Amino acid sequence: MRCALFAKPFWVARSFSALSTSPSPGRALAGAALAWIALLGAARPVQIDSQVVLQRYAAKLLVAASPPAVIFTYTVSQAGPHDIEQTHLIYRSGIHVRDETLAVDGVSLKQKFTRIARYRDRYAIARIAPRTSTYTFLFERVTREGSHYDYTYAAIPLVTLGGFVVDRVTIDGATYLPSKIEFTASGATISGKGVLYYAPFGRYWMPVQASVAAKVEGRPARERIAWSGYRFPGSLPKSTFVLPKPLPAPVLPTF
Repeated sequence: MRCALFAKPFWVARSFSALSTSPSPGRALAGAALAWIALLGAARPVQIDSQVVLQRYAAKLLVAASPPAVIFTYTVSQAGPHDIEQTHLIYRSGIHVRDETLAVDGVSLKQKFTRIARYRDRYAIARIAPRTSTYTFLFERVTREGSHYDYTYAAIPLVTLGGFVVDRVTIDGATYLPSKIEFTASGATISGKGVLYYAPFGRYWMPVQASVAAKVEGRPARERIAWSGYRFPGSLPKSTFVLPKPLPAPVLPTF
């Protein structure tokens, strides 16, 4: 489409010039070939030095912000010791969360289950993304991704990080934020590997998909989470994070 838009003025100009001059077929073909070469060259993204990419990545993480308020839907599927398939609607403002379960095992609930809680966003990019202060990054490869390049690095921890360790990160060459984070997770009875994918939604960089293959008490298990329907209101009313009071029980007459 882009080439067609740029090519149109060229061909229009050639057709008008043909009224006054009659260039040879060889010159016309050469001119067309040069025009196409110029267009292809202009569309080709520029590959940046891997160390410069890391510098821009570190700077972007310093200013990466979470939305003050967000509403979204996520679906979680688990297969293993416990099989689960659920769809939830989430309202979040800071650490305040309203979690409404909309469907279980593919069946919509007639009466949704609502839970009010307080906890930090465990998938916030500023919390999940590896930083140059705690990891060494080893450049692995560059990949063409549409109109830009993505840069993949192995991540080597510099300090003990506990149960969540990033193994590899792919940096989006258009925004210099992580588009893919590969990790290892471990705990007392759980160990496994997974991957998180992120993408831009308006001003914010949000998760879109996660998948994990693990062993739970020695038994294989898999989990997949998909996020969708992001909305970013300026704020949410306090009543969002308060469960409605139950209606009073009816009082029967004594006669």
